[in-house]
Amino acid sequence: MILILQGAASGQGFLKVQGTKIINSATQQEVYLKGIGLGGWLLQEGYMLHTSSFAPAQWQIKERIKDLIGETNTETFYETYRQNYVTRADIDSIKKWGFNSIRLPFHYNLFAVNSNPPVFLEKGFQIIDSLLSWCEANQLYLILDMHAAPGGQSNENISDYNPAFPSLWESEANKDLTVKIWRKIAERYKDKQWIGGYDLLNEPKWDLGAGNVPLRNLYIRLTDTIRAVDTNHIVYIEGNWFATDFSGLAPAWDAQMVYSFHKYWNNNDQGSIQYLVDLRNNTQRPLWLGETGENSNHWLTTFAELVKNNNIGWASWPHKKIQSVAGPLSATLSPQYRTLLNYWSGTGTRPSADYAFNALMTQAELLKLENCTYNKDYIRALLVQPFSQATVPYADNVIPGTIYAVNYDMGRNGVAYNDNDFQNVGGNSYNSGFEYRNDGVDIEKCSDLGSNGYNVGWTQNNEWLAYTVSVAQSGIYNISYSVASPNGGGSIIAMLGSQVLGQIVSVPATGGWQNWVTRTVQGVSLQAGTHRLLLKFYTGDFNISYIDFTLISTGTEEEISAPAEFGLSQNYPNPFNPATTIEYSIAERSHVRLSVYNSLSQEVAVLTDEITEPGRHSAKFSGEKFPSGVYFLKLSSGRNSVTRKMILMK
Repeated sequence: MILILQGAASGQGFLKVQGTKIINSATQQEVYLKGIGLGGWLLQEGYMLHTSSFAPAQWQIKERIKDLIGETNTETFYETYRQNYVTRADIDSIKKWGFNSIRLPFHYNLFAVNSNPPVFLEKGFQIIDSLLSWCEANQLYLILDMHAAPGGQSNENISDYNPAFPSLWESEANKDLTVKIWRKIAERYKDKQWIGGYDLLNEPKWDLGAGNVPLRNLYIRLTDTIRAVDTNHIVYIEGNWFATDFSGLAPAWDAQMVYSFHKYWNNNDQGSIQYLVDLRNNTQRPLWLGETGENSNHWLTTFAELVKNNNIGWASWPHKKIQSVAGPLSATLSPQYRTLLNYWSGTGTRPSADYAFNALMTQAELLKLENCTYNKDYIRALLVQPFSQATVPYADNVIPGTIYAVNYDMGRNGVAYNDNDFQNVGGNSYNSGFEYRNDGVDIEKCSDLGSNGYNVGWTQNNEWLAYTVSVAQSGIYNISYSVASPNGGGSIIAMLGSQVLGQIVSVPATGGWQNWVTRTVQGVSLQAGTHRLLLKFYTGDFNISYIDFTLISTGTEEEISAPAEFGLSQNYPNPFNPATTIEYSIAERSHVRLSVYNSLSQEVAVLTDEITEPGRHSAKFSGEKFPSGVYFLKLSSGRNSVTRKMILMK
């Protein structure tokens, strides 16, 4: 039995290893970890602060800040930054969203000054003490992760590596300090049951030779040091090369040991993790995916399915960033902070010290949870969508009214929407705009006055969006599409259930991607109720910001009972495969011919060719023997004639 602990305090115990499982020692029940990392809080990474191009590591960011506002104000800013980035409200929210654990990445310099001899600090412990109290109140496991070791365990900015100083692997003093810090952590928290364990080194990345001998030796030394004071907690062991290479790290050397790997930007198939499953089976130690994410919602959903099927707990990354859709929380990037970024990147003038300090403090204030945007689609993709094909509305889409293009339903690619580039599995961008939502659908800010500030763009052939809509009033509607394209040539097909909403809408050349025009389909009958609205981009290369439904008549019932007139309705479904239904009406008894033509104006089928009584009639057309393409229906009766376009799509 797998139990995701919400747990009563009376059933609380330490997390322990039992074969290939992680269990609660008090209940002996398995614990499936679903966690999130507090990245960017106690160790800054440039991409989260939009400084990657000029200051990717924390030491570089701090240097630029000190250059503008001085050392004293810099320390004031960092204190405020840390106070605001994670508060009790953040931890309460993490619990409410459905997680049961937290991974805390920390910088060693909150615990010690790397001097000779080193000076140990209380600051890091005070931060963990507060965080742990919030986790205990929410019954969340807290896993401590040394994200930046003395000197840096990698030559990457994520370990705050400075090439002017020796790395962790080039200095025995750095290794000694790492061991001493973990000893003090273990002494402090050895009896704390909501500490979920110690993640000893985040993402080592160094050429350590065949078998990673220096890494194994340091891990064993760290484990032995911790066990001298703490036999209660799990130690998590990450492989070399961004926690992917575990050569030399087996067999396991500790009974309470878990192998922790990271997974980014590859396919969510069994082959991507099989070597890790083999490691688990061969060592009889559990696996934990300590870091993953930074991808589309669809990728998150299929990742969660993959690891659950393999009984591997996980922690997504991270919980908060500045101006980002790829995470639960997004802090607004203030105009004042943008001024600093412009200066640092060489595109703006140097601000005054007062301006810079106020800009930084304003940005720190915006980091509070109550000032952040909650990306509900991200959380749903991670915690609700796995193993489900269901969709739910992203917003209330009511007809009559305006439906914003970006408010399509939440769900998987191929179910709620269809986008050709929907995940990153090898350096490809899944989202060209990275605005508003985290699906593969490309969204950008727009200038259309009738929009909600965003449009869907970068459209490609056969992409589509689905919306749950509520038609409040049956009647006849005009439907207007707000579109923009410098080139024209795009086309949109809209369907309400199986009903085609008028003819195909052609997108003209408007003179630019943000030069907006409306194209209107008139006189479409809609029935009240909840429906699925599908917008299919039969041909792309245009932007769309909204669809407006205007009620022009409520006389639907009277019109239905009125005498029939000559007319040919749009076939449904359209596009179709392989068959479609055609409805037509005749005002008086006459000879009627209903035929189908291909795009070369060649008649390919005759559906009706006979004397027909007045009234409404229907016919079927099967395209089973015909190739995909555009076809034309032609209805003729006496001097009357009408043509409709239909699309066979196999």
